Amino acid sequence: MNQSVSGSPALKTASDEPYPEGDITGISAFAVEDHELLSPRAERHVEIAQIDGGRALALADFSSPAVGPGERFIRFAYRLGIPGSVLSAPVGKKSRTRLLATVSNTLPGHAAAGTALRAGHFLIHGAKTPIAQVDYAGPSRVTPPLERVVHSFSWLTDLEACGPREQGAPTAERILTAWLQANPKPPAKPGKGPAWDVGNTGARLMNWLAHAPLILSGEKALRSRTLAHISETARWLDRHVGRAEDELAAVAGWSAIVAAGLLLPEGRPRRLYGEAGLIKALGELIGDDGGVLSRSPLAQMEAIALLVRLRNCYHATRRDAPKAVERVIELLVPPLLALTHGDGSLGSWQGGWAVDGEDVNALVKATGVRTRPLREVRQWGYQRVLAHKSILQFDTAPPPLPAHARYGCASTLAFEMSHSGHRLVVNCGGSASGGGLVPVRLEQGLRATAAHSTLTLDDANSTAVLINGAIGGGVSEVDIDRKTLVQENGGNATRIEASHNGYEARYGLTHRRILILRDDGSELRGEDVLIPAGRKGHRGKVGFAIRFHLGPHVEVLLTEDGQGAGMALPDGSLWQFRSSAGEVTLEDSLWVDGQGRPQATQQLVIQGLVSRGGGNFGWLIKKMG
Repeated sequence: MNQSVSGSPALKTASDEPYPEGDITGISAFAVEDHELLSPRAERHVEIAQIDGGRALALADFSSPAVGPGERFIRFAYRLGIPGSVLSAPVGKKSRTRLLATVSNTLPGHAAAGTALRAGHFLIHGAKTPIAQVDYAGPSRVTPPLERVVHSFSWLTDLEACGPREQGAPTAERILTAWLQANPKPPAKPGKGPAWDVGNTGARLMNWLAHAPLILSGEKALRSRTLAHISETARWLDRHVGRAEDELAAVAGWSAIVAAGLLLPEGRPRRLYGEAGLIKALGELIGDDGGVLSRSPLAQMEAIALLVRLRNCYHATRRDAPKAVERVIELLVPPLLALTHGDGSLGSWQGGWAVDGEDVNALVKATGVRTRPLREVRQWGYQRVLAHKSILQFDTAPPPLPAHARYGCASTLAFEMSHSGHRLVVNCGGSASGGGLVPVRLEQGLRATAAHSTLTLDDANSTAVLINGAIGGGVSEVDIDRKTLVQENGGNATRIEASHNGYEARYGLTHRRILILRDDGSELRGEDVLIPAGRKGHRGKVGFAIRFHLGPHVEVLLTEDGQGAGMALPDGSLWQFRSSAGEVTLEDSLWVDGQGRPQATQQLVIQGLVSRGGGNFGWLIKKMG
């Protein structure tokens, strides 16, 4: 199967059902008492039938609710810029600015980060930043993780998770006041600092609407100012959502437009307009198997969270989300689960770190989707093998295209392996957390091929790693073959063979990797093969290195013959590493943990010179006893 990254076609936009108007009293600029809020639906368990994890996305799965000619005209007119108040009530009195409902948040937050906020500082990936020292205007750039948290207001979820609203509201109002003073009105167009990227703006509006009681329970003047800013931000997104920095940012912007259409007065035209745009944006974000085209598990989680929060907004107004939104949520979950290890935490791929299993489980629980991990995520490009207590993850696709990459990594043909929930072989991961305890200067190095458990030639990346998360030339094609082998002892094994062309242009060599994992999970056999790309091999030799970054709790000791190592896991299991490709050495490494913090680890390295005519290097990881 010849596999390469390509975007899925834009999904056909359709329309929706009539907006059920109701007499819903909400938060106004003059009063914000609990009894004035439309009480949310009784918290309900979202029952979604168990889905087929191997089913590919089909265009027939996506369509907005059908509408009649009148609503199509309203959507068209709103797109042209006619105000929603004119379309909703052309001769009526303009509604005052207020919220029509309160949203029940089902997404998990981090209580520790919320407690830190109440103590006076942001806590992001282990790094503390005093609230008073943050430049909310954005001219003096802060670290990317802090920018995202501050300007998206995602910290509201953490604040809500750490205690009752009455305790968190003063902190929320303090930060909100400082932010509004630094950003009194939207700029003429996006790009005027991180506060007004479409992605951050969309996420911010969603969080304001979802956590309204935290920011609208204080002084009347601040309530009025905040509600006016919410309305103005929604209008700004109406005009500029088409200038989003990438597909995920576009989904954030369109989701916020739909949420504003649901929760602000006279929002029917905006909702009709936003639902059509959202469906199209989702079609451009995800591939046929439900994986986002950036190939990032962090982006996958962010997309799921956006849609779950939007669904909560529908439920707050006593509506069901469109079937297309529910279908996308169903499609996004199985690929994410494909990158989980035995403890539920994520593998370290495409800028992500080993996100804790509790965070992943809480997010999946919020979706209501019950499904199994995908075994072969074809277009997303990750192979998963579950063998008793062992799990193998294998990257068998090119890095994301530059248009999709946020933290693109040259990780093709890297693998991770865990046993009983303990990581044995890992990738360094965590480039997206650079700016917390991971220094920003390490971000580019963590995206390099050498930061992944695979082969490198001449210390070069298989795909060029550029600044600002971008990816250059290199791997463009990956050939892959997966099959089940019957072994002599009667057991089975999974064999995956993949090759990439990332080193062909520079060194005239194709890298092929073969992995064979026994079904009892006790043995992984590997072979790295370098094959001349043309009919004639190049003369001379080139340096190679095969790296096996070890998990944080692996105790390792090299063997006396220099051809292997013994490894012990926390569960007491002993493993042996053997190489037929040369001497095995032990070097320092780095692994980014579930909170985005760096941990000192070690790596096994096989290195030497190989003829330009090709070569092959075998190795073995085997459980002892």
